[in-house]
Parts: sequence; structure tokens; C-alpha cells
Amino acid sequence: MITTVAIVEDNPSIRRSLQEWVDSAPGYRCVCVCGDAETALEEVPKLKPDVVLMDIHLPGESGIACTARLKSLMPKLQVIVVTVYRDRELLFQALKAGACGYLLKRSSPEELLRAIAEVRSGGAPMTGEIARMVVETFQKPAPEIPNLAELSARETELLDLVAKGLTNKEIGPKLNISYDTVRAHLRRIYEKLHVRCRTEAVMKYLQNPK
Repeated sequence: MITTVAIVEDNPSIRRSLQEWVDSAPGYRCVCVCGDAETALEEVPKLKPDVVLMDIHLPGESGIACTARLKSLMPKLQVIVVTVYRDRELLFQALKAGACGYLLKRSSPEELLRAIAEVRSGGAPMTGEIARMVVETFQKPAPEIPNLAELSARETELLDLVAKGLTNKEIGPKLNISYDTVRAHLRRIYEKLHVRCRTEAVMKYLQNPK
């Protein structure tokens, strides 16, 4: 049984290395390589790989938002985040978005292939230091998640369009408001949800009951 893999990574040399690691291993095959989230959202649902290796920081939409959207389209898809970042907040955003593993880019080819095999058998692979971050976080009280009820109807409508991947320029005509008004609404949304950016706002929107 061949395990099919898709790679979503904006760095060309890292893309090539990951593809070579996968294709040179018996029982594994890379079916697509994407340099951004937009391409991944077109190719991955079409090719239906078993596992996606996902970078977090991509041009345009982030790997975290891309993961959330892919998982909504393909609930059984296994996503492993492969990143240089050891950031606790990014880790949990990725896991909440649906990632089932989190590896650092300095992982060896053997560690990467072992992680792919592990998610295929129902595991959740993480490097030792990432696992330690998870344990430390669970030892602290969980912060309260702002409720979407704090948003106005227009703000909720706008955030829903953001979650669907629309840009500010695309949202304006949809809601019949100006580009500057869209930005003003987004600033108020960030303040109400206690977030700093578009990706964090989408994550709060996706994890809250609506």
C-alpha cells in the first residue's frame, strides 16, 4: 500500500528536499508540491493525498488557515506541520486547525518518514521539545476564549468571509462597503477577540460555537 503525500512549502530548496525524502522511501509517493495555500486548496482536494506536510508561513493565506480549510473539505486528511518555529501559540493554533503532528524543519529524513507512518497508524508525532511545550501548557490554567457573541452582526458576517479566504478588496463589494471600512471593522474584530492578526481571528471564529 502506497502512502501518498502532498507538500505545501514556499521555500523551493526545502520543497525539493522534502519531495526527494518522500519519493526515495519505499512505500511513499509525493503526488503534489505547492508553494502557497491557494495552490494547495486547488490541488490537494483534487489529488486526495493521505498526508500533507504543511509549512506555517506561506505567501498569502497561512498554513494554519489552509489546514483548517482543507480539513473542512477533507475531514480524514492527515496534516503534519513542518516549521522552523517553536512558538507555543502557533503550535496550538495549528492543532486547533486540525493538524495531527508538529515537526521542526531540522528533523531528519528518518524522523519525517517516521512521523508520516505514525499519523497513518493513528498517532500524533511531535519532536521532544514540542511535546514538552504541550505538557507545560496543560499545566497552566487555560485562558478564556472570547465569545463570538461580542461581535456585531456585520462583524460576524465579515469574519465569516475572511474565514472563507476572501481578501479585503473582495469583501468590500460583497458587503457593499469601502475597503477602508473593511479595515476598520477588522480592527474592531481584533480588539474584541483579543487577537493580533487575520489568522488568529479566523482561528477564534472556527473554534467558537456559532
